[in-house]
Amino acid sequence: MKWGLAILLAIVVVALPFLFRRVPEAEIGADAAELIIISPHNEAIRQEFAEGFSRWHQARFGSPVRVDWRVIGGTTEIMRYLTSEYAASARRFLKTQGMEWPADGAQAVLSGKRPDDEARGALWQAFRASDAPDEITCRIDLFFGGGVYDHSTAERRGLTVPAWGAAGPPVGLFEDAEGRVLIPTAMNGEVWRGNAYYGCVLSAFGMCYNMDRLADLGIDRPPVAWEDLTDARYAGHLGLADPTKSGSVAKAYEMMIHARCAQHVAEAGFSREQVRRYEAMFEQATALTNGLPENVPSTYQQAVEQGWLEGLNLVRRIGANARYVTDASAKVPNDVGMGAAAAGIVIDFYGRMQSELSTPPGRTPVMTYVTPVGGTSVTADPVSLLRGAPHRELAVRFIEYLLGEEGQRLWNYRAGTPGGPTQFTLRRLPIRRDFYPSSDPVFQAAHERHRPYLSDPLWQPDVDAYRLGEAFHYEARWTGRHFGIQRDLIRAMCLDAGDELRRAWRVIQENGGPNANPEAMRLLEAMPDTPVPLTWTSALAYYARQPRLDVLSAWTAFFRKHYRLAEAAARQRKEE
Repeated sequence: MKWGLAILLAIVVVALPFLFRRVPEAEIGADAAELIIISPHNEAIRQEFAEGFSRWHQARFGSPVRVDWRVIGGTTEIMRYLTSEYAASARRFLKTQGMEWPADGAQAVLSGKRPDDEARGALWQAFRASDAPDEITCRIDLFFGGGVYDHSTAERRGLTVPAWGAAGPPVGLFEDAEGRVLIPTAMNGEVWRGNAYYGCVLSAFGMCYNMDRLADLGIDRPPVAWEDLTDARYAGHLGLADPTKSGSVAKAYEMMIHARCAQHVAEAGFSREQVRRYEAMFEQATALTNGLPENVPSTYQQAVEQGWLEGLNLVRRIGANARYVTDASAKVPNDVGMGAAAAGIVIDFYGRMQSELSTPPGRTPVMTYVTPVGGTSVTADPVSLLRGAPHRELAVRFIEYLLGEEGQRLWNYRAGTPGGPTQFTLRRLPIRRDFYPSSDPVFQAAHERHRPYLSDPLWQPDVDAYRLGEAFHYEARWTGRHFGIQRDLIRAMCLDAGDELRRAWRVIQENGGPNANPEAMRLLEAMPDTPVPLTWTSALAYYARQPRLDVLSAWTAFFRKHYRLAEAAARQRKEE
C-alpha cells in the first residue's frame, strides 16, 4: 500500500508541469508569419506582447505571428548596432548605384541635416529616399522600447521611417472618432511621439527603499525627494546604475538636474508664465548659444545655468553615497528588495514590480517605491518602424496593436484578467488617456471599465501619469540638449572616479561634514576646466573640440585628482 502511494505521488509530481502547462491560444506553425523586433524590454514584456499580438493577429487576419526578438542590451547598445548596420548597408547599396563613398560617408548619410557639400548631400538624400528591404536595411522590422531620446535620435539619423503614409494613422489610435485625444503629442514639455516614433507606454522615475535597512541606519523618515539621498547616513548603502548603459537611468538623472534648474528659476522670482514666454523666445532664436533673445533677462538664463551645475553636484553627492554603480538597472530594486542596499534610484515599474515580488503574501511590503511629486516628468517609451523593414505590413500592424486598447491592457492589467497578460503582471503605465480618471464622461466610463482589472491604482495622484505630468513642466532647452554629455559626465564623475569620490566624501563626513570643510567641498565639486571650463553653454560644443573618448579620459583624470585633493584637504583640517 505504501509503495503504491509512493508511486502514485511520483506520477503526480512528474505530471504536474504537463497538467498546468500554459497552452498557447494559437499554435504557431513553422510557416507562420515572422516579425523581427530589437528591444531592451525584459523577458516578461517580450513574452506577453509576442503572444498577445499573435492572438490579436489570429483574430483579425486569420493567422498567428511568430516574433523573433533581438536582444543585445540596453538602448545604448541598440543604437550603436543600428547605426553600424545602416552605415554598412548604405555603403553597399549606394556604391552599387554608382555613387562615390568618401571616408566620412557614414557621418554624411546619418547626419541630422543634409550636408552642404554637394556629393555628401546627394548621399544623404539617396539614403533617405530608400525604404526597401532589398536596398538599405538592417534586416529588423521594429525598434520597441527605450526612451524618446534614442528614438528621436534614430529618427533624426534616418534609421526609422513613418509608419503610415499621407492618409495618416487609423482612427482610434491617437484620436477617437469624435476628435478626443487618446495619445497626446506631448505632455508639459515632454514629447511623446514624433513623425517616426510613437510612445506606447509611460514611465516616471523615483526611489525605492527598504524600511528595515533604513531603521538599521537610523533613518526614520523615508526618502521623498531626490535631495534626501544625499544624507550621509546612506553612505555605502545606495544602489545606482550607469547612465551610459541605460537611457531610462540617464533620464532619471536628467530629472534631478532639471528639478534644480526649475528651483533656481523659481527662487530668482520668475513665474511659470514668464518661463513659458521666455522659452518661446529661445525657441525662435537661431541658436542656443547665440546670446540672449531680446527681452529675456540675463538673470533668467543665469538661474538656469546655475541650477544645471548644482543639479550635477546633487547627482555627485548621491553618487558619493553609492555602494556600487551597476550596468544593469534592474539590479538596484532587486538588491533593495533583498536588503543588500538600503535605497536606490529606479524607473517606476521596476520599483513597483520588485515591491510586489519581494513582499510575502499578506505581509507589509519589504520594499517601497515612491515617485517624488514635482521631481520627475512622465516620459514615453516609443516604438519605431525601421527603414527597409523586411515585414513592413506586419510591423505596422504591431504598432497599431500596441497603441490600441488591446495592447494597452497588457501594460497594467493583472495577469489572468480578461484581456490582460496571461502570465506576468507588467505593472507599467498605459499611455492612452482613457485608462485614467477624467472629467470627460467618455474617458471616465472607459476608466471605470478598466479599473477592476488594473494592477496599480491609476486613479491615485502619485500613480496617475497625467496628474504626475501636470506637476512637472519639462523645458527641453534646460537639459534636453545636454542629455548625452550629462550621462558621460556622470559616468566619469561617479563611476570611473567613484572610488576616489566615495573615499573623499567619507573623510569629509568624518571630519565635520560639508559645512566644516569648505575647501574640501570646493575641490570635490570642481568641474573640468580643459580645454575650456565646463559650463552649461560650453557643454553643448565640448565634443566638437575633442573626440569623445579623449574627453572622457581627461574628465576621469580631472575628477580623480580633485577628489584626492579634497580628501587631503579634509584630513589636513582635522590635523589643524
